[in-house]
Amino acid sequence: MKGLLSLQPFPSLSTFTNPPRRPSSSAPLRAQQSEITQGSDSALEGRVSELKIDEKEVGMYQNEVVASQGIRIRRRPPTGPPLHYVGPFEFRLQNEGNTPRNILEEIIWHKDKEVSQMKERKPLYTLKKALENVPPPRDFIAALQSARQRTALPALIAEVKKASPSRGILREDFNPVEIAQAYEKGGAACLSVLTDEKYFKGSFENLQAIRNAGVECPLLCKEFIVEAWQIYYGRSKGADAVLLIASVLPDLDIKYMIKICKILGMATVVEVHDEREMDRVLAIEGVELIGINNRNLDTFEVDIGITKKLLEGERGKLIRQKGIMVVGESGLFTPEDIAFVQEAGVKAVLVGESLVKQSDPGKGISALFGRDISA
Repeated sequence: MKGLLSLQPFPSLSTFTNPPRRPSSSAPLRAQQSEITQGSDSALEGRVSELKIDEKEVGMYQNEVVASQGIRIRRRPPTGPPLHYVGPFEFRLQNEGNTPRNILEEIIWHKDKEVSQMKERKPLYTLKKALENVPPPRDFIAALQSARQRTALPALIAEVKKASPSRGILREDFNPVEIAQAYEKGGAACLSVLTDEKYFKGSFENLQAIRNAGVECPLLCKEFIVEAWQIYYGRSKGADAVLLIASVLPDLDIKYMIKICKILGMATVVEVHDEREMDRVLAIEGVELIGINNRNLDTFEVDIGITKKLLEGERGKLIRQKGIMVVGESGLFTPEDIAFVQEAGVKAVLVGESLVKQSDPGKGISALFGRDISA
């Protein structure tokens, strides 16, 4: 049957007489707040007040507000049309409402379900206990600043990535620890580790393995974060920083998650793709790292000119005034690319594909920058 998405037994009468309430869009936020306040250890309890959010703000956390911020990525599928019934089965036809509009939305819809399942297996209180045995986070920003001062080039965040939705498998003989060690030896200031399993063939186990192997570079947990629980989980696996995507997260979520990261001693890279997202993020207090992704998330086309465009004029001036470090992402393959974004105002670059595909990632780093940056 064309367009068939789901096939389930016919529901009982109670489904119609007592239909399940659909959670409001503010439910995830309230749930995150309660997770923080329940079972907090003494180190965090004294600072929980910092995370309390005005009820008026929570009340504004509605679809209309999300849309007004230019967020096109829907957190989960909206309610579809009435179900159709054939014999003892029900099915829903594909339509614009319950079909992802692009790959990022597909990833986020999957991530929303995945996180819900992971939270059931590992409640927040168990993660907080695990944090007692995790070494303190390393200073992600300081590592970038030190590398930049040492080389007079943008600091390198080298990405440990096996695959991507647009490129498929990047490296068949993928050993995350060996790749991380080669990156560190080649002069990387920090490492980015993909933890998404379905679309990027990564895992939190890779992150933990790299940390436990003695790699000293601070680690960025490259995850599609939709809930605060993921931040705690990443920290429990050894993450020193996380990525927050402005096209996915409303301003209120970004503010909230930055506060959590500061309490945990972690850095946040807030990723933007266009002028509107940049303006939103520049208005948020506490932002220290902004990543400019040169990849269009609708078409997956790459244009490094986006970086220059977003750093010109008043935006660039405001970034300098606030002391924000800008990270260039995607489409960086040659020394000329690095020079272009550096001239635009980038202080660090996040590079994966052009390095991980090299048989010797260390030599790949030298080729990317036009010289050895390991010394």
